[in-house]
Amino acid sequence: MDSNDTPPDERPEAERPDDTELRDAPARDRTTDISRDVDIDDVLDDEDDGSQGLFDDLLSGEPIFENKEVLRPSYTPHELPHRNEQINQMATILVSALRGDTPSNILIYGKTGTGKTASAKFVSKELESTSQKYDVPCEVEYINCEVTDTQYRVLARLANKFIEKNRAVVEDRLDELSALRSAITDGGETLTNTAFDSIGRIEDRIETLEADLEGMEPVPMTGWPTDRVYSSFFEAVDYHERVVVIMLDEIDKLVEKSGDDTLYNLSRMNSELGNSRISIMGISNDLKFTDFLDPRVKSSLGEEEIVFPPYDANQLRDILQHRADVAFKRGALTEDVIPLCAAFAAQEHGDARRALDLLRTAGELAERGQADTVEEEHVRQAQDKIELDRVVEVVRTLPTQSKIVLFAIILLEKNGVHNINTGEVYNIYKRLCEEIDADVLTQRRVTDLISELDMLGIVNAVVVSKGRYGRTKEISLSVPVEETEAVLLSDSRLGNIEDARPFVQARFDN
Repeated sequence: MDSNDTPPDERPEAERPDDTELRDAPARDRTTDISRDVDIDDVLDDEDDGSQGLFDDLLSGEPIFENKEVLRPSYTPHELPHRNEQINQMATILVSALRGDTPSNILIYGKTGTGKTASAKFVSKELESTSQKYDVPCEVEYINCEVTDTQYRVLARLANKFIEKNRAVVEDRLDELSALRSAITDGGETLTNTAFDSIGRIEDRIETLEADLEGMEPVPMTGWPTDRVYSSFFEAVDYHERVVVIMLDEIDKLVEKSGDDTLYNLSRMNSELGNSRISIMGISNDLKFTDFLDPRVKSSLGEEEIVFPPYDANQLRDILQHRADVAFKRGALTEDVIPLCAAFAAQEHGDARRALDLLRTAGELAERGQADTVEEEHVRQAQDKIELDRVVEVVRTLPTQSKIVLFAIILLEKNGVHNINTGEVYNIYKRLCEEIDADVLTQRRVTDLISELDMLGIVNAVVVSKGRYGRTKEISLSVPVEETEAVLLSDSRLGNIEDARPFVQARFDN
């Protein structure tokens, strides 16, 4: 018993309740007590009021978008304006696949946002649907080499795709044969119209297919020797008759990361395959990436070349109008929105992807502001937002040493130093490295890093002559100071660089 729990009969007489009080006291009813003071309906109403407001205000406005996905780069439209010539070229080359022949390999070139991937996917979708219509085994497999960028990953992913398809084919065939065996055993069917002359042959075929199914082992994404992965892919693709088009988007990234071994192996497979035929369709932003290929790979891979020129402002306007008709509700755009998006994108080598991003972001900004229509001001805000997002992403992915150099330039600018020279940057850079215990590079290497920042558009570095004192670079920032500094300080590898504030000597410019 707890020390505070004194038995009732041991309590002092003054503290004991009178028998009359106990007898006359009404029984306690907690529900009665609560309901006497608070109305339950009021409590529930209060709770409902508290849960409203966070999203209700945002949902109260009329939506501007009908189907926002139409404005995303991943969307493949049913029609591609101003790309009929290139689409017809691809179709002319790939039509041989529908005849069971091996199509020529294709290399597609063009700058970012010129419709290469969208056109290739459009043609591929048409090819597969037509092959089903005529019952011709033809398949297209798409791989983005910016993500899947090694020979092992490319071969493993292809192998697993074909293993999965083969398993589905085998399982369907096993179901058919099992049903046929049961029907014949029950006497409802005969072997007359089948490819078998006995139930034993059906059972043998079932055993063979079951053994094949058991042997279709998926390839792990790491851990196997590359030649074993290649063998698995080879066996999977050659399991039954088909023509395969392998679409390698950003193919230059694969060559840059892993060399041309993958392309060499794929381009030579047709001489060894028994049932299947393979064609490669490579898509690249770099017109010169084939200069790094083995001459044998280059000759077999570049059998057909298709170039996608940049869009001009009028073509971009057509593309945006075509998408906007589906993406937005009627009357949601003012007249100057699409021409302005097209003009901004046309300034950057006719990038349709940039134009679509602008239009989508402008719509999102208008929707967040609960505006009834998307206007010119929303497009200009979207342009600033996308540009800032691009800068943030570029700065975020810089190597650590480049970030320290950039932080040194920011410190100088924030302390009022203009026309910063390389020597001043290097002095601050050295002190920052000492503060955060980082390796100190030579001044020549730091000068190279400044040139790289200049090429990325983060700083502006101009070489100026100082007469008999030689030449130097005058450096200034080309990006917003506060946002750039925040991105740099968010990198944990820079340690306590925020606390490292080395003395910046004032300079009096002549």
